[in-house]
Amino acid sequence: MKWFWRILGGLALALVVAFFIFRVPDTDPAEMQAKYGTPPSRMLAIDGDRRVHVRDEGPRDAPVIILLHGSNADLHTWQKWADALKGDYRVVRFDQRGHGLTGPAADGEYALGSFVEDIDEVADALDIDRFTLAGNSMGGAIAMGYAIAKPERLDALVLVDAGGAPIESEGSGNLAFTLAGIPVVGDAMSQMLPRSLVARSLSQSVSNQDVVTPEAVDRYWELARYPGNRAATRKRFSVGRKNFAVDEVGKVAVPTLVMWGEEDALIPYEAAAWYMEHLPNATLASYPGIGHIPMEEAAEESVADLQVWLEKVLASTNEQSGGTAS
Repeated sequence: MKWFWRILGGLALALVVAFFIFRVPDTDPAEMQAKYGTPPSRMLAIDGDRRVHVRDEGPRDAPVIILLHGSNADLHTWQKWADALKGDYRVVRFDQRGHGLTGPAADGEYALGSFVEDIDEVADALDIDRFTLAGNSMGGAIAMGYAIAKPERLDALVLVDAGGAPIESEGSGNLAFTLAGIPVVGDAMSQMLPRSLVARSLSQSVSNQDVVTPEAVDRYWELARYPGNRAATRKRFSVGRKNFAVDEVGKVAVPTLVMWGEEDALIPYEAAAWYMEHLPNATLASYPGIGHIPMEEAAEESVADLQVWLEKVLASTNEQSGGTAS
């Protein structure tokens, strides 16, 4: 048996050595702020001394739309939408807790309720009363959770390839997400985190490979290594995913636009059908040949669909209230 323990000990030593050789350090906060926090970015004070990376653009008196990014993404994923919308809407987007320049949550909480509370904190800090809430992937699940908890603040809801439906993917999905969910392996990989893994994961998430640019891969890779974000990601994955119940979703009467890439390998198109079946006031916009992030993969088409739909919804709200939608 001595040979067995020697081999096992040798393998353990090799793994430890490999870990320290291939470990990728955190990025420098000042460098990341200079690169990704340029105007119109600002660090918004919420809930005492907390700071959230926010971009708030468009006319102050226009209807408001708040955009929530997905897991391991950041507010830049909405850039094309923001550029198209900010002439007619006040467009607010922010790096959620454990992401981007916002960094890890001081309270270490990454359950759905904490993300929902952050939306209220940001809206209150910006003196926003009512708004349209849009979210992609994890951000879509958070948006859905907010609509369940706080429907009175919403003019409309937009679910873009949203999480939260009790539908399992049958495809290979995203390699980085798969590894992150494996105990021990996820911890080790988050510390090594080669750029090639980030590039491959982004490529697996989309059908339109034009969005997998070197700049996009760098941003995902660098902000994933913003101090504290890797530990936040591991803790967030340990919390587990929340699926919504039919009766929860069925009570949400907020006008909802369900937008989905038909080739989504992470959250399959069947999830769009589930939301359409159970949301009482929903409209579907689907995108053949598009994957998990339509706001990047089919930016012009998806934002045009949003603009047409939202104009009708807000006009109807305005007529019913006899006032101005805001």
